[in-house]
Amino acid sequence: MPTAASRATPAATPSGRPPRVSPAGPLPGLALCAVAVALALLVNHVAPMMSPLLVAILLGAVLANAVPLPATLAPGLAVAAKPLLRAGIVLLGLQVVLGQILGLGWGMIAVVVAVVGLGITSTLGYGRLLGVPAGLTLLVACGFSICGAAAVAAVDGVVDADEEDVATAVALVVVCGTVMIPVVPLLVGALGLSPYAGGLWAGGSIHEVAQVVAAGGALGGGALAAAVVVKLTRVLMLAPVMAAISWRRRRALAADVSAVGSGGGRLPPLVPAFVLGFVAMVVVRSVLPLPAPVLDGARLLQTILLTAAMFALGCGVRLALVRQVGARPFVLAALSTVTVALVCLAGVTLTT
Repeated sequence: MPTAASRATPAATPSGRPPRVSPAGPLPGLALCAVAVALALLVNHVAPMMSPLLVAILLGAVLANAVPLPATLAPGLAVAAKPLLRAGIVLLGLQVVLGQILGLGWGMIAVVVAVVGLGITSTLGYGRLLGVPAGLTLLVACGFSICGAAAVAAVDGVVDADEEDVATAVALVVVCGTVMIPVVPLLVGALGLSPYAGGLWAGGSIHEVAQVVAAGGALGGGALAAAVVVKLTRVLMLAPVMAAISWRRRRALAADVSAVGSGGGRLPPLVPAFVLGFVAMVVVRSVLPLPAPVLDGARLLQTILLTAAMFALGCGVRLALVRQVGARPFVLAALSTVTVALVCLAGVTLTT
C-alpha cells in the first residue's frame, strides 16, 4: 500500500517521461524535514504558545496542498514518519516519572484509566454506528483518548494502518485539540472549578501534550503542573493499549493463517520494540537521578524527532481527501472529544 510520502507527484520531463528518482535516497526528504523543524522551532521561540509539533503538521499540510511534492522526497518523509517518530516516542518516556504519577493519588489514576478505557470503547462504538471505517475509528479512538498524533502514529506502527486514515486522524487531532485550548479554560471559569481541578481536567481531556501545556498555562496557578502530570499519566497508558492492540492483531492474523492453511505468515511482536523502549525510558527516569543537562538534551532531541515526524505526517493531509471522507469522521471526532471531556470532568469532580 502506498504511503502518504510515496504519493508525492513528480513533474514530467520534456520528453513526457517521469523523471528518474534521485539516488540520494532519504536525504532530500530528510533535508526538507530539517528545514521544517527549524521553522517550527523558530515559530515556537517567537510565540511559545505555538507548539512546534502543531506548527510542523500545519506546514506539511500547507506545503502538500500548495505544490505537488516530487517523488525524490518520499523516502526521507517515510523515514521521518516511521523510524524517527518511534525514536521520539521512546524518548517521550523520559518525561514520565512514576513518583509524580503516584502523587496524583489512586483516585485520579483511576480517572485516567477510565478516560482512556471509556474513551476508546465509546469511540469504537460511535464509529460503528456512524459507519466510519474500522481502521480510522481505531486511530481516532487511541489518538483522542491517549496522546494525540503520537498515539495515532503508535497505532499505525502496530497495525500498519492505511496512510490516508493516519493523515485524516492526525488532522482531526489538530482541529479538535486546538479548539479545546480556549474552550477548557472558559468552561473551568463557568463551572467554578479551582485552577488545580481545571488543570486536572485539561490534562485528562485535551489530546496533545503541547495543547495541554497551552491550556494549563492559560489557567494559571498550579494548573499547569497538574495538567502535565495527568497528561503524562495518559501517555503512560500508551504501553498497555498498544500491547492489547498487538495481541488482538496477532490473534486475528493467526486465525487467518489457520483458515487459509498457510504457515508462512509472520506474526507481529506482542509488544512493539518502540513501546518496550518507551517503558524502559520511563523506568530509567523513575529510578535514576539523571542530570538536568541530559534531560534537557533528550527533551530537545525528542522535540526535533517528533516535529520532523509531524511534518511528514502533515504532508499526507490532502484537502481533497478531507472533503472525500465527508462529515462522519468529524462527527466521530467531536463525539470522542466530548465523551473524554465528560468522563474526565465527572472523575475530577468526584475526586477533588
